[in-house]
Amino acid sequence: MFLFVGLGNPGSKYSSNRHNIGFMAADVIVRRHHFSPWRKKFQGELSEGVLAGEKVLVLKPQTFMNESGRSVGDAVRFHDIPLSNVFVFYDELDLEPGKVRVKLGGGAAGHNGIRSITQHITADFKRVRLGIGHPGDAKFVLPHVLGDFDRQDKDWLVALLDAVADNAAMLVEGTEAKFQSHVHLAVFDKKE
Repeated sequence: MFLFVGLGNPGSKYSSNRHNIGFMAADVIVRRHHFSPWRKKFQGELSEGVLAGEKVLVLKPQTFMNESGRSVGDAVRFHDIPLSNVFVFYDELDLEPGKVRVKLGGGAAGHNGIRSITQHITADFKRVRLGIGHPGDAKFVLPHVLGDFDRQDKDWLVALLDAVADNAAMLVEGTEAKFQSHVHLAVFDKKE
C-alpha cells in the first residue's frame, strides 16, 4: 500500500495559493485515475484507488499546513504503511516554476508542513517537490507562498499537474528519475 499526501491549507480562501499546489496535485491524481470520492478520515480528506497494480491512498490533511503531520501520522500508523511508500507533494520555493524533484528524506528547509510530518513519522518519507519559484527577496517569501497563482502561471501549472497525474504510477513502480524526466518534458516542451 502507498500513501500520497498533498499539502495545503483547508478552505476556499486558500484554494488558489501557491502553498496549496500539493492539494491541487492530489485532486488531479484522484480525478485522472478515477479514485473513490473524497471522505473524511485521519483529520483529512481521503480517496482510494489503484496505480500500477498497487492500492494507493491519497490524503489531503485538513489540519492546516503546520499541523499536517498529525493527519499523516494517523494514516501511516493505522495502515502500517512503510515510510518508503509515503510520497508528500508540496510547494518548493527553491525550484523554478514547473520543475519537479523527488527525494527521500532531508530537512524541512523552512516548510512547516514537512517539519510537522517529520515530527510525527520521521524524515524517511519521499518528497515530491513542486517548483513555484522564489520571489527573489526573503521579505517577499510569505506573500509569494500564500498568494494566489497569477494568470501567467496557468500554462505551466496545468501542464505540471497533468504531467504529475499522468505519470504518478511511476512513483509506485519506484522509477522516480523516469517520473521527473517525463514531467519535465511535458511541462517544458509546452513552454517552448
